[in-house]
Amino acid sequence: MSKIELLSYEFDVTAGDFIRGGESASQIKNVMQQLGVDSKIVKKICVACYEAEMNMVIHSFGGKIKATIFKDSIEMKFHDEGPGIEDIELAMKVGYSTASDDARNMGFGAGMGLPNIKKNSDEFEIESYKGKGTEIKLVINL
Repeated sequence: MSKIELLSYEFDVTAGDFIRGGESASQIKNVMQQLGVDSKIVKKICVACYEAEMNMVIHSFGGKIKATIFKDSIEMKFHDEGPGIEDIELAMKVGYSTASDDARNMGFGAGMGLPNIKKNSDEFEIESYKGKGTEIKLVINL
C-alpha cells in the first residue's frame, strides 16, 4: 500500500552559496511547525536537512533537495552533481572531513555532517558515484 503524499517541496542548492545555504531546512522547519509536529522531531528534521544541504554547498557542484511529507513521516532526498565520495565508510566517521580551508575558516568542515544526518534519521541511505555525485535518502517518522 503506497503512502499518500500530503505536501512536497523541491529546492535547488548552489555550490559555494554559503549565504543561502540552510534555506531549505528553515522553510521545512516552518512547515513542520505549522503542521504541529513535535519540536523534538522538528529539530531532528532541521539538523539532518541542514547538514545535508551544507554538504552540497561545500562539496558538490550543486544539486536538488526534495522533501515529501506524509501523515506519519517526512522523506528527504538530496541529489548532487559533484566529485562523489571516494570512501563512504571513512566519510561516515566523526571528525573526517575533506572541506576546503575556506569552508573551515567559515566554521564548516568539522566532519560531523554525515554522522549527524544518520543520527537524526530513522532511515538513512547513501550512494555515491565517483565523478558523478552523491544521493542521500532519509526518512524521519513524525
